[in-house]
Formats: sequence, C-alpha cells, structure tokens
Amino acid sequence: MAEPNAQSMPTAVSEDRVCLGVVAGAHGVRGLVKIKSFTAEPLDIGAYGPLSDAKGQRQYDPTIKGQVKETVLAAFAGVTDRDQAQALRGTRLYVARSVLPEPEDEEEFYNADLIGLRVENNAGEELGSVKAMHNFGGGDLLEVLPPEGKSWLLPFTKQAVPLVDIKAGRVVVDPPQEVETGEAGSG
Repeated sequence: MAEPNAQSMPTAVSEDRVCLGVVAGAHGVRGLVKIKSFTAEPLDIGAYGPLSDAKGQRQYDPTIKGQVKETVLAAFAGVTDRDQAQALRGTRLYVARSVLPEPEDEEEFYNADLIGLRVENNAGEELGSVKAMHNFGGGDLLEVLPPEGKSWLLPFTKQAVPLVDIKAGRVVVDPPQEVETGEAGSG
C-alpha cells in the first residue's frame, strides 16, 4: 500500500485528519464520481478505509472502478445517478491520520504535519508559524502567519524552504527580503 504523496496533499482540516482527495465531478450517468487523488498511488485512495467530508458528518466508502487521466473513478453507496454524483463536486475527502503509515525517513512527512510549526529564517529568527499548505496548480505553497500582520505565501521548494524539522517543530525558510521585512506589495 503506497502512502499519500507529501508533495501534493493539501492542508488537513485538523491535526487528526488528512485530506486524501477531492471529488472532481461526475463520470457517466450511473453515479460514478471522479476523484482527484492526493495519494502517491492514486488508486490507493480507497485503501485506508472510509473517507469523510470536511465536517466529518458524512462517510464515503469508495469502490474503486478505475482511473481516467488524472482522476480515479469510484462508486459511493447511495449515489446512483449523475446529479447525485455532480452534487458532490468539490467535496474534500478525509481520513484519520492514525490510519496512515508513518513516513519511513526524516525527509518524508505529510503536509498536514507542517501546520502549526514555527517558521524561522536562516539566522534562527522567528517569522511566524505555518498556517496552511496550498497548491493552486503551479506548485506547493507554504502559507506563513506572522505574529502580527497578514499571512504570506512562499514556494515550497528546497531553495525557499531548505529545512523541515518535524521533530524540532520548525521550518527554516529563506524568503525574499521584501517578504521577510514585510515590504511585499507596498510598492
């Protein structure tokens, strides 16, 4: 069983749940849904047990039917037609963090594990904390919430984020000077 891909997983709703995918829409007329999977092996989205919505109020136990391009095709119990499947579009699918395998080495982690970590620059000065991880299609972004002021985004690359130390509870970043000094967008 492959573990979720740390590079593309969005933020968890809470520390004890991790988002494994999102319903992308309906497929056909018999209630199949297309799921954008955030697991390393897309078809493994159903391998971790029942999934739930963001509020944890509705459970989904997907029956995986196959894969089309970048999406996984699945059936959900009770979803029997295209309209029902389409109504689920945008639903994020979560699983309990406890059912996921632990990363095998220090270089691996779940993006959800970053939320709340202290953010420091290379000199050890605290810049804030990790508020969220985002991916709007152009790559992963780290959202940093400073002690005061508005949050800011930083590309989640080795150059911009040279160190992630989960055990020490910190992320070291190398932001552009205008971000670090709070001058971004002031021009």
